[in-house]
Amino acid sequence: MPAATSTTTNKNAEAGDSNSARIKDVASNRKAYHDYFIEEQIEAGVVLSGTEIKSVRDGRVNLRDSYVRVENGEAWLWNAHISAYDQAGKYFNHAPTRSRKLLLHKNEIRKLQMQTKARGLTLVPLRMYLKRGKAKVEVGVARGKKNYDKRDALAERDAAREMQRAVKAVNFRE
Repeated sequence: MPAATSTTTNKNAEAGDSNSARIKDVASNRKAYHDYFIEEQIEAGVVLSGTEIKSVRDGRVNLRDSYVRVENGEAWLWNAHISAYDQAGKYFNHAPTRSRKLLLHKNEIRKLQMQTKARGLTLVPLRMYLKRGKAKVEVGVARGKKNYDKRDALAERDAAREMQRAVKAVNFRE
């Protein structure tokens, strides 16, 4: 009789659990896609306190005006708003907009620093998600859009929407 294997998979696991392979999106920065051309995306871990990770799991995160800066060989997430955890009380809670350290390899940090200094690019957090119980941030290496670029993107989106409406109307009549 063959020996039983001990690989167990929990089919009822939530997306943020440590034994789940699924990814749970917590927050996204849609304004970044409007204001920047995203050239490259990098996944980074985030150093969080106990009440911060509980708020992240509740989905109480805002990345709209946040940015990433490389200082002294470390990457930091600035101005990301993680709301205070309600059940913690006022003494054990965290500051909502404090700077948070990003966990990246040294060569990744060096590469990001060179790109921001030499080519004039910006580091923008695109989304925050939970992967195997750990909070991760997707950082985009971005180049700023001009106003005419934004208008072109809006015009393209409107044209695509009009084409979809026309196709839907033709298909509906048949």
